[in-house]
Amino acid sequence: MKNNYKIVCNTAAGRRRYMQYLVPLVVGCDIVDRYDIWVNTTNIRDIEFFRLLAKQYPKIRLVWQPDSIINGNKSINAFYKNCCDEDTIYIKLDDDIVWIEPGYFEKIVQFRIDNPQYFVISPLVINNQKSSYILQCEGLLPIEKYRRADPFDKIFLKSGKFAKELHNWFINHYLKNNEYHKLHCGTYPMGLTRFSINSIVWFGSKMKSFGGIVTGDDEEFLSSIKPTQLGLSNCLYGGTLIVHFAFGPQRKSLDKTNLLNQYGALLHEKWSKDTKLKEIDTYVQDCLKTVEEYTEEECRSLEHPPYKTPVKENKLKQKIRFLWDRFLYNKKPFLKS
Repeated sequence: MKNNYKIVCNTAAGRRRYMQYLVPLVVGCDIVDRYDIWVNTTNIRDIEFFRLLAKQYPKIRLVWQPDSIINGNKSINAFYKNCCDEDTIYIKLDDDIVWIEPGYFEKIVQFRIDNPQYFVISPLVINNQKSSYILQCEGLLPIEKYRRADPFDKIFLKSGKFAKELHNWFINHYLKNNEYHKLHCGTYPMGLTRFSINSIVWFGSKMKSFGGIVTGDDEEFLSSIKPTQLGLSNCLYGGTLIVHFAFGPQRKSLDKTNLLNQYGALLHEKWSKDTKLKEIDTYVQDCLKTVEEYTEEECRSLEHPPYKTPVKENKLKQKIRFLWDRFLYNKKPFLKS
């Protein structure tokens, strides 16, 4: 099925509270040859959590930010330069993917191999604007009022209330009774349009064709700019699905719920019946407990990566800059002379 391709997963990390549920799913998958954890954080407890995992599992490789600059989502783009091996299929997973359909990796890899005409491929994602739009149009998601296919939709992207209802809907109607396959739907080519990247799959050879140079917002670049430049479309493959926990605007609201623990409880129960996954899960939980018990003094004594973080402006300066930029926007011509 792999057709001699190496399968490499990667995650821009990270937050251990989510990744405790993602790591066993990736490490425990036989067709995944390597798991690159892109260390895009300065949180030393998170970093030590990743280090402990890498010591135990040869499949895990820690990848440090190439420019030694950590700036949230803005520093992710530099990592793609390491994803250009010609014989490799890369699968990117957000660090807050909290559930993956059994057989996901096999299905998405096969679809990738069978459809080389697309630039990147995304699965169906619970809590993703594009996927929610498709589920709505297919009559699978019971939305009260039609939502447009807007990548920045205020409900699909920004509403914590919607995200809470969506997760509860999926857990209670499809996950607890193992009927998630009823949400499987079609194949949807996408072009000239942005979508949120919660998981995408690409050929290393295609990334190599432009040196893996990703500029600015990696989501905008990979979903819209580069495929347009290459004359290619992307594709959402609805034959397999995953669950993304929260977008930034949703997180505060979801953190007040018990939803993350619900996903965790379902996974722990399932893994307890599988010797291999149970062993991985137990070790991951031990690592989590270890780093949580570090004292502040112990954290300071640990080896910190030589990362730099941009100096943030205070809120007053940010407001002044926003107003100044808006003033210039209204004064400048739209076209270059």
